[in-house]
Amino acid sequence: MSQFSKAETLWDVVKPELKGKFEGDVYNMWFKPIYCLRQTDTSVVLSVPDEFSSIWIEDNYLDLISDEIRIVAGQPIKVSLEVLETNNRRRELDLERDRPPRITDRTREEIPQVDRIPEPSTIGNILNPKNTFENFVVGDNNELAHAAAVAISNAPGRAYNPLFIYGDTGLGKTHLMHSVGHFISKKNRLAKVAYVSTEKFTNEFIRAIQENTLVKFRKRYRRVDVLLIDDIHFLSGKERIQEEFFHTFNDLFESGNQIFLTSDRPAGEIAKLESRLVSRFQWGLVSDMQAPDLETRIAILTNKANLLGTQLSRDVLQFIAENVSRNIRRLEGALTRVASYTALMAKEVNLEVAEHLLSDILQEEAQNQVTIEKIQKRVTHFYNLRLSDMVSRRRPANIVFPRQIAMYLSRILTSHPLKEIGEAFGGRDHGTVIHACKTVENIMDQDESTRRSVEYLKTQLAKSKG
Repeated sequence: MSQFSKAETLWDVVKPELKGKFEGDVYNMWFKPIYCLRQTDTSVVLSVPDEFSSIWIEDNYLDLISDEIRIVAGQPIKVSLEVLETNNRRRELDLERDRPPRITDRTREEIPQVDRIPEPSTIGNILNPKNTFENFVVGDNNELAHAAAVAISNAPGRAYNPLFIYGDTGLGKTHLMHSVGHFISKKNRLAKVAYVSTEKFTNEFIRAIQENTLVKFRKRYRRVDVLLIDDIHFLSGKERIQEEFFHTFNDLFESGNQIFLTSDRPAGEIAKLESRLVSRFQWGLVSDMQAPDLETRIAILTNKANLLGTQLSRDVLQFIAENVSRNIRRLEGALTRVASYTALMAKEVNLEVAEHLLSDILQEEAQNQVTIEKIQKRVTHFYNLRLSDMVSRRRPANIVFPRQIAMYLSRILTSHPLKEIGEAFGGRDHGTVIHACKTVENIMDQDESTRRSVEYLKTQLAKSKG
């Protein structure tokens, strides 16, 4: 520990690293108020502003903090938290320093007067201006979800309430959600539209507890006309937040206000989600979004190319569409890279150039092709079973649980719908797959050995992709 001066602690070194790993509001809420109280060769004691912060950081971030400090110190360091009342005053001084100057009557007179533009009615995160219905490409993979989003835009609170859309990352769920927000705000400037991620909702709720502003928080989200909540699966395991959102949901629903939720999985598959929330999420319309087929991917690329004002040959567009297949965000990213080359180099892109420009993306895409068959083979080898045991109707314990693990891995590592996964395991139905996933997740939570085995299998599958 001799490499650190008295004025510099391990926490002083680690803190900027954490700032780079988290969004501003997360860092400012949890890490900025922390200070090093004591440091020895084997331990670090960090101060936190209150008991709630201590509990939350210990449950969610202490392992990460310990790992970062261990890396910097080059040896294991015991990290502990201590609530220090004087730290509250230090945080108040920080906030006071960061707060912009108060506008007085005199300074107001000095500010040039301009015509005031009405502020947008959107509350929470800012909607991406590019994410509109006009820019959304409809295909067989998202037709129902798109139609439902259009319906609630035209009749908020009356068409489908709530609307629950789920699907893998990068398939356009957030795009649809933003489109709804834009459409309703444009149609009715007085409509109060709140778009927020579940993480931001959670952080704002915790801040409201800390600052004793729960009444203000509840007014903010329970008096909106439309509530758009992204990534609702992050409610998993957060009992206090689930309780708060349950009452927010009820208030809005009973008032006839529109609720639109997105998730990376069906409500029934979100682990540690209260059954009363699951049932409410299923009250309205539930729709999934799948990976787009080749024709839809080409249409997406064509639309994106037009927006970028770039001209690419049909062969190049088809090449990108054929090789980047599971994630629309990555598909558009690949196109942006090729279009940027065209704009900067003023050269036409052919197939050879496109392949060179996208070599890393293409390699990663090839590696990401995990199949159910590969998962079944890996699990049977690990548990010393026969491949036929994966599809048999036999139910001895030494076969049932490995089969459930294989179903679980198929669910999280592939984009196959539940029905297809069930069929690949001897014609079982989607309910069996859901039960298997929940069983594995529950046992992983309770048994460290099982958790390590499943994580090992995931790692091995990642290494053997392609």
